[in-house]
Amino acid sequence: MKTRRFFVLFLCKIQDMKKTKVCVIINPVSGTESKKNIPEEVASAFDQTKFDVIIRITGYPGHATEIAKKAVKNNFAYVLTAGGDGTVNEVAKALVNTDTILGIIPFGSGNGLARDLHISMDSEKAIRTILDGNIRTIDYGSANEHIFFCTCGVGFDAFISDKFAEEKKRGPLGYVRNIVEGAIEFKSDEYEITHDEGTLNERAFLLTCANASQYGNEVYIAPGADMEDGKMNVSILKPLNPNEIPQTTLQFFTKNIDKNSKMISLLTSNLTIKRKEAGILHVDGEPVKAGKNIEVKIYHKGLKVFAPKRVIKKTSSKEKENIFTAITRWLNV
Repeated sequence: MKTRRFFVLFLCKIQDMKKTKVCVIINPVSGTESKKNIPEEVASAFDQTKFDVIIRITGYPGHATEIAKKAVKNNFAYVLTAGGDGTVNEVAKALVNTDTILGIIPFGSGNGLARDLHISMDSEKAIRTILDGNIRTIDYGSANEHIFFCTCGVGFDAFISDKFAEEKKRGPLGYVRNIVEGAIEFKSDEYEITHDEGTLNERAFLLTCANASQYGNEVYIAPGADMEDGKMNVSILKPLNPNEIPQTTLQFFTKNIDKNSKMISLLTSNLTIKRKEAGILHVDGEPVKAGKNIEVKIYHKGLKVFAPKRVIKKTSSKEKENIFTAITRWLNV
């Protein structure tokens, strides 16, 4: 009897060893939509004879990173995250330079990385992308000790991220309100900017280092950014006068901000930002405190992520969205 029981347990162990281990990390408070159906959606989508799926719920800031690190240590093949940009950042930074693959089920207010990778905002379709198994290996960046995957920056966008972090209700209209109110009170700063090819000094409204093309919500700061080229697109927007703000805002929505006459664009793998005072730095939309000097670097192809196959397409001027289409789309994201 003991021999038979041992043999059954041995077979079960062998069967479990063959299964692909999947950890699903859910942030219950991110974004604007409920995630109560995600465990059931994941369970029904994954074949239980082939996958060993566990569900983990985050309870505090940084918890997603802790869970993801344990998953890597325990040889999980996939770590999936259902949450917003902050949760995606927390999980992804634990997976860089490992063989564990990130899966994104977008539930945030911005969903910058998911949108840039053309992952559907529909959870069922996002899970299908994971099951399809196409993997892209993308770059990531660091600003001092802070890892980012979409953007980091100082100036107006950091100022807005700090204001938006205090919002109880997230969404596009909250961004609009903060941008309009913030543009009135914000003061531009002086920066010394050293990149691969030299140094320049500029007073800037914003200074953004972009691995991806957008902040999120399809607001584009670097329309030409490529997450697999080993470079960051640096966007330095000089101070604006009040009558320039409406046109500039529209250019963000229509992928034309790089055409703004007050925009300086750089392509580099390393950047040093020096400013007169310590202040706020935003990292994938999350505000953090930073000193006077900020070292920004891009690390080439350091994160594996499930995403649709890459389509390289240059958009001609005729294909640019008109503002009515862009605003309608943006308010419905």
